[in-house]
Amino acid sequence: MLRSFRKAETMKTQVLFLFVLSLLCGAISQQIQYSIPEELAKGSRVGNLAKDLRLSVKELPARKLRISAEDFFNVSTESGDLLVNGRIDREKICGRKSECALEFEMVTENPMNIFHVIVAIQDINDNAPWFIAKGIDLEICESALPGVKFPLDSAQDADVKSNSLKIYTINPNDYFSLSTKESPDGSKYPELLLEKPLDREQQNYHHLTLTAVDGGDPPLSGTTQIRIQVTDANDNAPVFSQDTYRVSLQENVSRGTSVLQVMATDQDEGINAEITYAFLNAPTSTSLLFILNPNTGEITTNGTLDFEETSIYTLGIEAKDGGVHTAHCNVHIEIVDENDNAPEVTFVSLSSQIPEDSDLGTVIALIKVRDQDSGQNGLVTCYIQEEVPFKLESTSKNYYKLVIDGALDREHRAEYNVTITATDKGKPPLSSSTSVTLHIGDVNDNAPVFHQASYVVHVAENNPPGASIAQVSASDPDLGPNGHVSYSIVASDLEPRALSSYVSVSAQSGVLFAQRAFDHEQLRAFELTLQARDHGSPALSANVSLRVLVGDRNDNAPRVLYPALGPDGSALFDTVPRAAQPGYLVTKVVAVDADSGHNAWLSYHVLQASEPGLFSLGLRTGEVRTARALGDRDAARQRLLVAVRDGGQPPLSATATLLLVFADSLQEALPDLSDRPEPSDPQAELQFYLVVALALMSVLFLLAVILMIALRLRRSFPAVWSCFKPGLGSKSGPRVSCNYEGTLPYSYNLCVASHSANTKFNFHNVAPETGPPKDLLDEDPSMDVCASNEDSQIAYDSSFPYHVSFCRLT
Repeated sequence: MLRSFRKAETMKTQVLFLFVLSLLCGAISQQIQYSIPEELAKGSRVGNLAKDLRLSVKELPARKLRISAEDFFNVSTESGDLLVNGRIDREKICGRKSECALEFEMVTENPMNIFHVIVAIQDINDNAPWFIAKGIDLEICESALPGVKFPLDSAQDADVKSNSLKIYTINPNDYFSLSTKESPDGSKYPELLLEKPLDREQQNYHHLTLTAVDGGDPPLSGTTQIRIQVTDANDNAPVFSQDTYRVSLQENVSRGTSVLQVMATDQDEGINAEITYAFLNAPTSTSLLFILNPNTGEITTNGTLDFEETSIYTLGIEAKDGGVHTAHCNVHIEIVDENDNAPEVTFVSLSSQIPEDSDLGTVIALIKVRDQDSGQNGLVTCYIQEEVPFKLESTSKNYYKLVIDGALDREHRAEYNVTITATDKGKPPLSSSTSVTLHIGDVNDNAPVFHQASYVVHVAENNPPGASIAQVSASDPDLGPNGHVSYSIVASDLEPRALSSYVSVSAQSGVLFAQRAFDHEQLRAFELTLQARDHGSPALSANVSLRVLVGDRNDNAPRVLYPALGPDGSALFDTVPRAAQPGYLVTKVVAVDADSGHNAWLSYHVLQASEPGLFSLGLRTGEVRTARALGDRDAARQRLLVAVRDGGQPPLSATATLLLVFADSLQEALPDLSDRPEPSDPQAELQFYLVVALALMSVLFLLAVILMIALRLRRSFPAVWSCFKPGLGSKSGPRVSCNYEGTLPYSYNLCVASHSANTKFNFHNVAPETGPPKDLLDEDPSMDVCASNEDSQIAYDSSFPYHVSFCRLT
């Protein structure tokens, strides 16, 4: 019971402190006040909090409304009413305080705000007076004179004001009356008055009923029994030097510290003057904190005093002599506050993650500071120790807002450890610190960045399709989708339709693939614009140029531009003066190579010459010059077979045939060019057909002669027979190739067997644009026919004084 009483007294003190503090801070922040009686049923309506705060009921869930007194109240999200959530016992909350109020804070978010609410608790008469002792025992000397007063134990009533204890009564009797007295602390106690002298011999024992009545409606009462024993005379009672003793004592003094010493005197002598001291009706909590020396009246501490628990102690002390006389006094001990409590820092609300693009002044946390000390010892200031882009802004009643004070960049710093220090104004000051880690949330504020300003890629031509030719890479310091990069081709100097057939890029890795084999001769270089794009919203991107250089390979043979072939595919001729001196520039072989670089570096070589040593050929220039003068035994018609090689590895080559005729004039060279056709006219065509018929007849005659010779040589020369065996004209048999070479003054034939099933006659006549006279064609003595087989090709070469025929049986 004493412990409950102590807790009630403690809560009374705290609530009183909050109430007074709220009255002082009313001008600082808006307060909502309500008044309710105690012991309301759970769910009872206190008031419409949403209406009084000018909040819409619909937006209450979104505002995330919270109150700090959840044990006593809650807020209905449907109506906005403040409802009773638990038992409200004014005596338990405020104790003996005359005024009782519950003060709490209501916090809302989106936006964040705080409101102060005060609910005054009205007392109802729910506690009847009661006495600590079950009975009161008195010893009154019979010598006591009428008018002597005997203070009695007071009753306790937890209610206050009009519901508190009002009056004491006793049952009617002849010897005693009762009056109600008020002590300095405002409490009422009964005082028994002797109305007439007592006579122990007539009655040595009196029994009275003491009743304590409160002022409630209806009034409540409590009783105890007074047992009075009449003793022999001890006519002087002890007397205290003061009715009330007052003393101040610092909290946290050590155990055994002397508080004060009470003093009572008795005019009697002997045993009747021996005084002993004792606590009168002291609560258990008080008797545990203080010790009273029964002989000396010295009061010392027996425990730790805490101003925050109890600031004033009132002790009743009784002095009793050796007889039956007693005296009473009160000791008021005032506890002086010391700065023994460090401030406390509590986060009422805290944002778990802060976007890095948050505006300056954005509230990210609401902080409450509290110091249990009073006065200057309870005044607290807060500050941040580190250099961080945040600051504290003071609000009403020990509340602070933590707001953004600088630009945030997650890529520069992803989190901050903020230490908030609270310091009071005591002497010496006390402080406490609380650390919190603030995480910076990522936003897509960084575009991808390529690792190179531009890319140049070298790819050899004839690459395999689908091969990787390059890789681009870009980085994005953002997180998650904001930092995930994909690649694409956004522009090119190629035709848009042809771009996809040349290259592609992997969206995930940035690897560039060739979709086809490149040809250096068709496309030597092209440029792409690649884009790296993140997956943020909105997405950010960056572009980079990539130039692809197609390297050359030796995949093109040289092409001879001069000497050019005639319309029928035959080689043309060049004339050389007969008197040409050594070094005379006869002609020049002109060739080109589609490749480039070393692969296109051409060199010229003589493969075959009718008269070796007559001409020289420039290795790099392709110029044909006379090496010596034309001799009498040299043929007027010369043939050079020239090879043109490039510088590749392996080298590629082409050949050109030069027909050179030594003559001083065109008319002189015409007899050697009789096999060249004249310009088309009816007379020339008729003569041509006559020559062809004569040639065919000659060929048939020669074939017959050759066949006879072959039959004779069949047994002696099997190898030669392989060229002229029967079945020469069969489509399924081997083909015969006969070459009549005219590099000597007289003609000779060469035959080579080959297989073919085609029958085709091709006549190649080499002649100048202006054909020779008709009589030259008629008088040509060297017209030969290689064979009469259907599969034959006949070419007439007039590069020498005598015509040589080249025939291939196909």
